[in-house]
Amino acid sequence: MTEIAELTDNEFLRQFEYKFDSQLAIIEYSLQERKIFLTKLIVPEEIDTETLRNDFIVAVLNNIQERNLSVMPTSPSIAKFIRKNRQYKSMLPIGVRI
Repeated sequence: MTEIAELTDNEFLRQFEYKFDSQLAIIEYSLQERKIFLTKLIVPEEIDTETLRNDFIVAVLNNIQERNLSVMPTSPSIAKFIRKNRQYKSMLPIGVRI
């Protein structure tokens, strides 16, 4: 039986952490004014599935949306996710297109 994944914002290390089955997936970020730059997605090979990646990105984007921040996806995999899921494009700063 698998554990339920848990999202944590580790502000000290500037990364979102997603603990799943005792493994840790990470999205590194940089916060500048009212924008959060998602710079890197790291998922351990043992748990790396498209479903887990998507669930992790959705959890992070929902967290960012609750904090009323704009998102700048500089990580290629996160930018690709936003391109495919148009409902998150409104979170991009005005004038930014991906």
